[in-house]
Amino acid sequence: MTDQFDYVVVGGGSAGAAVASRLSEDPDVTVCLLEAGPSDVGDRNVLELKRWMALLESGYDWDYLIEPQESGNSFMRHARARVLGGCSSHNSCIAFWAPAEDLDEWESMGLPGWGSKDVFPLYQRLETNDGPGEHHGRSGPVTIRSVPPNDPCGAAMLEACEQQGIPTTEFNSGTTVTHGANWFQINAREDGTRSSSSVSYLHPVMNRPNLQIRTGAWARKIIFDGTRATGVQYLDEDQIHTRTVTAGREVVLSTGAIDTPKLLMLSGIGPAEHLREFGLDVLVDSPGVGATLQDHPEGVISWDAKQPMVSDSTQWWEIGIFTRTTDDLDRPDLMFHYGSVPFDMHTVRQGYPTSENAFCLTPNVTRARSSGTVRLRSRDFRDKPAVDPKYFTHPHDMRVMTEGIKLARRIAEQPAMRDWAGAELFPGPDVRTDDEIADYIRRTHNTVYHPAASVPMGAEADKPLDERLRVKGVHGLRVADASAMPLLVAVNPNITTMAIGEKCSDMLKADNA
Repeated sequence: MTDQFDYVVVGGGSAGAAVASRLSEDPDVTVCLLEAGPSDVGDRNVLELKRWMALLESGYDWDYLIEPQESGNSFMRHARARVLGGCSSHNSCIAFWAPAEDLDEWESMGLPGWGSKDVFPLYQRLETNDGPGEHHGRSGPVTIRSVPPNDPCGAAMLEACEQQGIPTTEFNSGTTVTHGANWFQINAREDGTRSSSSVSYLHPVMNRPNLQIRTGAWARKIIFDGTRATGVQYLDEDQIHTRTVTAGREVVLSTGAIDTPKLLMLSGIGPAEHLREFGLDVLVDSPGVGATLQDHPEGVISWDAKQPMVSDSTQWWEIGIFTRTTDDLDRPDLMFHYGSVPFDMHTVRQGYPTSENAFCLTPNVTRARSSGTVRLRSRDFRDKPAVDPKYFTHPHDMRVMTEGIKLARRIAEQPAMRDWAGAELFPGPDVRTDDEIADYIRRTHNTVYHPAASVPMGAEADKPLDERLRVKGVHGLRVADASAMPLLVAVNPNITTMAIGEKCSDMLKADNA
């Protein structure tokens, strides 16, 4: 078993799997993919999509507790997947093309090649989509299909949205939905197997002779020769011995919006003063590493159901609702997920009633203005980083989510929900004023598990990456995951993260030709 390769990809997640698969399409190129977690091959716990909620806080989850929040829920934790496929093996597989306006905004920030005209073809390339329209891909590795309308409460919810003035609108049509609702599209196969990045990109090529996938390989640090990245040190599967793999061409970090800044800092790239606190040598003083963590904060409102809820589902979160809280926006600032389950993970501890036969709406802030940090806790790579999202430190976010709770109530009060919406379980009918709703949100909110933008691309000197995903100040090192986003997209970002992997592989091929 060789330890010398052309490329070393660290992290076999949403983007990393795509990078490794696409690079190894060239039989003359050798690729090593390092994944800290186990393989997902043959593992029903991971592959069966409707079981995804059981993965939270399990052995497949890094389970990062957040730092105490001044304005948010300090009990909250970030689920980050510890398994081949990364968060695409761990999430609910809601599949969205990002709004064109989001991508065009990226391009306008001095990032040529990242506009919608450049990224939309990547969505088309990666997908096999059953949705209508010539813009969709029909032969890509990732199966994307529309959720079948088998939930009668969900069907009533869409009718109630119509009665509230929110039309049923096609998703992933190529036109941004600013005010509309529908059944989601999901990246999952007809038999209920998730079409994760590992299932889609890696499972078909496991025996490719020039691709070596090493699971149970926990990266410790990037190795440099001067300022050139030449390889990666990792803890072997035996949890005792350290091994090194070398990269003759480049190293690609795809360990996600929490672990990528951590690994960069452990390797000497980050805010110099912070690195020196832990006695780490500073290779590049890059203050933007871990400095601009973004997320979609999520609230919840739930009702006891008057009729039996469905006992089976594709993934229990099957409907999305988008809207704007002001008419001057070109993108939605508020999104809801409809869940056919009690979502009481942060309400029971606060004393709110619950029910096993309930449904909920979860308003989330699509373009939150609060941003947080990822910092080291020590110089030991085994220590979890300090994750501080700083939720609701910008008043915009609370205003939007408060409006979301009030709109959810108006939807549930429509005639179509009369046979479904029983007692409001939480926050409850006595919570009426904006201040009362805000207090409830601060104590009980969750996240949609969409951390991003912690190692962003940008033309400015303080942005850690350039427009080709290269880490500034060094050579032979790129980042391909959601941390590279200059701004978090307004929708579930997993498919966009896969597209980042597709684009990174294109750039590597072009720049190393």
